[in-house]
Parts: sequence; C-alpha cells; structure tokens
Amino acid sequence: MAETIQVLAPEEARGKARPVWIVGPEGDAADGAGVPAEVTRWLEAIGFEREPGAVALVPGADASGPASAAIALGTPGDPLAAGALAGRLPEGDWFIANPEATDIELATLGFCMGAYRFDRYRARPEKPVRLVPDASLDRQRLEAMAGAVALTRDLVNTPANDMGPDAIETALRTLAGQHKAAVRAIAGDALIAKKLPMIHAVGRAAAIPPRLLDMSWGRKDAPKVTLVGKGVSFDSGGLGIKPSGSMRNMKKDMGGAANVIGLASLIMELGLDIRLRVLIPAVENAIAGNAFRPGDVYPTRKGITVEIGHTDAEGRLVLADALTLADEDDPDLIVDMATLTGAARVALGPEVVPFFTEDDKLASALMAASEAVRDPVWRMPLWQPYARNLASTVADCANVTTDGFAGSVTAALFLQKFVSADRRWAHFDLFAWNPKPRPHAPVGGEAQAIRAIYAVLEERYGGS
Repeated sequence: MAETIQVLAPEEARGKARPVWIVGPEGDAADGAGVPAEVTRWLEAIGFEREPGAVALVPGADASGPASAAIALGTPGDPLAAGALAGRLPEGDWFIANPEATDIELATLGFCMGAYRFDRYRARPEKPVRLVPDASLDRQRLEAMAGAVALTRDLVNTPANDMGPDAIETALRTLAGQHKAAVRAIAGDALIAKKLPMIHAVGRAAAIPPRLLDMSWGRKDAPKVTLVGKGVSFDSGGLGIKPSGSMRNMKKDMGGAANVIGLASLIMELGLDIRLRVLIPAVENAIAGNAFRPGDVYPTRKGITVEIGHTDAEGRLVLADALTLADEDDPDLIVDMATLTGAARVALGPEVVPFFTEDDKLASALMAASEAVRDPVWRMPLWQPYARNLASTVADCANVTTDGFAGSVTAALFLQKFVSADRRWAHFDLFAWNPKPRPHAPVGGEAQAIRAIYAVLEERYGGS
C-alpha cells in the first residue's frame, strides 16, 4: 500500500496541482475531450505523435516549468497507458483535467501501476511525482487495487535467496495479521502424515522444508471461495535440470502464490462477503540425493498414483494435493493460479493469461470482466481426448505427455483429475512477468488476472 500512498496526492493538493490533458487521435484531439485550443496548437506545432503513453509538456508563460502536460492513450484508447505519466512528468502534483475523456478509474490505476519500482536492493531516486485522484473516485478501492498489484510484483521480484518457502509463509502471515485471518502451516515430514505426499516429494531435496500454507478469513457461513497458488520459490528443474538461460528467472515460479496473495489482499481490503480460503504449496524444486526422479511413482492425496515423466513438471504435482484438499471442503468456487507451462506463452504470449473451466457462465463472466478492467485473459479448452496422452503403463497417470503437444491443455487436464466433476473451478496458467516495459508495467514481476477475477467475485458475492 505504501507505493500507492506515495504517488496519490491528497485532495487538498489540487489547488497547486498542474493539469494533464488526455488527447485523442490526430484530428480530433479536442473533440468532446475538453482539451484547450492552445494545448492542441502546441501539440500540432511540435509534431506530437499520439502513440499510447506518449507524453508532451506544455510550456507556460514564464520559464518556471511546464504549465500543463498532455498524454495520448492510443487508438482505441487504453486508460492504463496513463502509467507513462509517472516516469515522464516533472516532480510535483498533477491532476487529470478532462476525466470525461477516458475511464478515469483505470487511468488513475494505470498511473499507480506505472509508478511502481522494485527498490528493495537499491535506493530509489527521489522524484516525487504525485497524481490527485478525481473527486469521483473511491480512494480506498483505488489504493486496494494498486496495493494488490504492488504486493504481487514485490513478491515475484524478490529473489529466491530472500523468498524461499519460509518467506512465502511469512508474507502470507503478514497479510493475515493485517486482516485478522487465521493461518496454519504443515511442513517437512508432517506433510506425509497429513496425506500431502506430492508436496513433500517435490520439495524434500531443498534446504528449506516444503510446506502447505492454509489461510482462512471471513464469515464461516458465507459462500466458500478457495484460492490455490503454486508456490515454487525456485525451479531448477530438479534432476531434469533446466538450461541456465531457462533457469534465470525461475524466482518467478511462485508467481501463482504471489498473485493469489495479491488477490486475497484485495478481497479482504474491500470486504467481499465470502469465506475465503487460501492454499499455497510452498516448495523449492532443488537437487540433492533425495530428490524425486524420473520414473518414480508417487501416491497423491486423492489416491491417484502418478508416474514422474519429468521432474520439471513439478508445479502440477504440488497443486494436485492442494486442489484435492480444497475440493474436500466443498467450496462454491475454486480458483488456482500457477506459472505452469511454457506452452501457454507459445499460445498467447506473455500478456494474455489462458484459463480453463468447464463452467460456461463463469468463463463468460471472466471474459467480460477481463475486457472491462483491461486485465487480459482468454479461455482455452479442456479438450478431453487429450487426457489419454497422460497415460502410464505403471501408474494411474503420468505427469507429462510424451508427444509435447498442447502442453497447457494437458497440464490443465492433469489438474482436473483432482477436482470433483461438479465443482465450479477455474485454472489460470500465468507468466507473472513483463519481459518488456509498457506504460503501466515495468520489466519484472506482474499481477495477472487478479483484477478480472476480483470483478467476477464482486459481481457474484458483493461486499460485507
């Protein structure tokens, strides 16, 4: 939340704040947008190219600095492109002078997201640029949204030496303490006694013991919503070790857990009337003499036996036990989030998150919310004929296929085995990373799909 507070100025700062004008495509900059004629003339004089996130400073009558600024949101306009303002404006307080020109809530959120910097390991340059939110906005809601994104990014960006399974637990406990939620953890060999053998098998080779984190919040008789997040703090690939280039960013393999924690913070901060449960299998996929091996066969909490075809397909294994545990509680909805497959990136790239569900109404709601809040997701098929490719000659199933086709689909089909057939469930295969900068999104860890999911939950369950 601190990031948001730093970049949003109080309402009383408006009197001294300078205006920012949102301009449209070439030829209709002032059409219905309230942009002054002198600003339009200046932009024409300097040949301002109205690409998304392009910013121009408009001089004043003296040499004391710009009197105002203009930003283009592109065609069609993307409100989140207002994130460029955070890095391009001179220090001081600013306000969007023509809020009617865009979705002002998303534009202000975009500014907050664009202002994010991960500065845990280096000093942040002092450049106090603040935006005065429009008076029509709900500041608590805005801060909760921006705070959830910042929290998620912070968790993903933190390297594995400071974000092991124990640190993931600390992060969840810290959040729980802020909202009077309850947390319990099952760690080390206790995972076997508690019938969570897959989580133990994947994480047992690491110096920091594996664990299952379980947080609960909300009225006990409210509708149950359970979030499950893959918390692999670092993924070496196990004995099927990754090439060094592929291992470089594997600190982000706990991106599912980070996004679930961010979504949980949003749900609790804004008081959705649900019985929230968060389950995070937190492990490191390391290499040691007791590491799990290709060809091994392990039981699961569900009773399904799994042959290990590849130790670098470990996320689905820890999720299997967590999903089974979630399913046993008979929730109204289960959502799992995981940085699960490279195949998802091949299919949709780094910015669009594929999701899988058998529930058509849920899928339609997610797609609509995704478009409304500019948090891109896309439904992919749970194509049942592909499930046969997970067959094993020695166990109930294997954790990977041998043909390499439809990797994201077959991973989702594997997870589906551990959820009841009639359960409302959605699986999100995240990237949780920005490989290239965008106006609202610096390179590094990213919150993906949580704003779209929240919008659906808010519509379905409402506030407390």
